[in-house]
Amino acid sequence: MKQVRFFPLALLASALAWTVMGVLPAAAQQSTLTKVLEAGKLRVGTTGDWNPMSMKDPASGSYAGFDIDVMTELAKDLGVEIEFVPTEWKTLVPGIVADKYDISTSASITAQRIRSVGFTDSYYTLGTVPLTQKENIGRFTSWESINQEGVTVAVTLGTSQEQQVKTLFPKATIRTIEAPARDFQEVLAGRADVSVTSNVEASKLVEAHDVLAIVPVEEPAAPADIAFLVAQGDQVWLNYLNHWIRIKENQGFFDTLTDKWIPLN
Repeated sequence: MKQVRFFPLALLASALAWTVMGVLPAAAQQSTLTKVLEAGKLRVGTTGDWNPMSMKDPASGSYAGFDIDVMTELAKDLGVEIEFVPTEWKTLVPGIVADKYDISTSASITAQRIRSVGFTDSYYTLGTVPLTQKENIGRFTSWESINQEGVTVAVTLGTSQEQQVKTLFPKATIRTIEAPARDFQEVLAGRADVSVTSNVEASKLVEAHDVLAIVPVEEPAAPADIAFLVAQGDQVWLNYLNHWIRIKENQGFFDTLTDKWIPLN
């Protein structure tokens, strides 16, 4: 059986960076890839409030989750240290634009976001589902049952769901919540009837809070690919990341993380 050998990713990064520096104009020499390698540090913007992708322990300040494992692996393959930079959903995109971090943990690829930032190749697809208290399951059985006058729907500012609820629930009252508070907390407190979030987070929330349940809608709304945010126009950095994602997919890395963080029920 022929043995497959993988080119060390840290060497690949270095080779790409120095090749660019040798053949491209000065303006193109400032790729984030070059900056990361020279600084010896990868800055990662993350909200720390999206279970199971990125979760911050308020006591220790440490992070855990699917995306945290991905970024830790990326830094290891680059041969650099990692620094997690706290951000919020409303400032996730501005943080990339302002060069506060080199890359962010994942977010849904939306038409609004791609006006300002670039995205890597996607590695996961999710959808939006509604959450409510279990006692309301008889009241809410479909998307249309939520889209009624007198129903209050909570959503977190800056998330992709913030735009979705305007189309999904034009008749309902929308309550927009600003981080560090979260939409589902409004349902727990009885200030909202329903909140909306990704299906992966919803499955974790109903495990953590016995009173919550996912509304049995026909199917999730607004299926979306998630990926990592980077600065627009930095093709060298984007090329490296996309090749890295493909290598890790071929090695089964993302499958292993899915089994760990998003196991099938």
